[in-house]
Amino acid sequence: MAYPEPLEALIVAFERYPGIGRRSAERLAFHALRDRDARGLAAALERAVRDTRRCSVCANVADRDPCRICADPERDASLVAVVEEPRHVEAMERSGSFRGLYHVLMGTWNAAEGSEPEHLAVRELVERLKGAEVREVILATDPDAEGEATGLLVAEAIESAVHPTPLITRLARGVPAGSSLEYLHRGILEDALEARRPIGRPRGK
Repeated sequence: MAYPEPLEALIVAFERYPGIGRRSAERLAFHALRDRDARGLAAALERAVRDTRRCSVCANVADRDPCRICADPERDASLVAVVEEPRHVEAMERSGSFRGLYHVLMGTWNAAEGSEPEHLAVRELVERLKGAEVREVILATDPDAEGEATGLLVAEAIESAVHPTPLITRLARGVPAGSSLEYLHRGILEDALEARRPIGRPRGK
């Protein structure tokens, strides 16, 4: 081991996080050593771990239970958007276009990587919907293979256990305004082609 033990331990700690390989972990560790406010980072991390919890209603990360969104009487409780991660709640809230509630799965179902349905908050969603006056569940998972599989898993769980079953919908997909075709994900193009619609009058009419 070329590095001192405390530095090596810091590198290994960074390396445990998703998407962080050995070299990235080394860069982060050395940056932390050079950062005069590194102790502030450590304090912020300790506070985040200590003072956050999972909302007992939507399973999102929050500083109170229930979270601010679930406790807001102005939200439409009959509308629930199912998302993969807390960052997706943040993205939808920034848009300002959704005033319902959320349910955070905390991941996706990817059997190839060893994830299991039990790792997701699907059971909690089903229990939440039983007896609740929810008219629509919006599957707002990502438009990729894992998101599709996860959305199907959630829909099947709801349909088999929640009666009467609420309306289950999927976010509309297509080519985003202002985007370039060459940079679009293959799945987005496929969805856009399948959902294409006519413009103007058909010929001969």
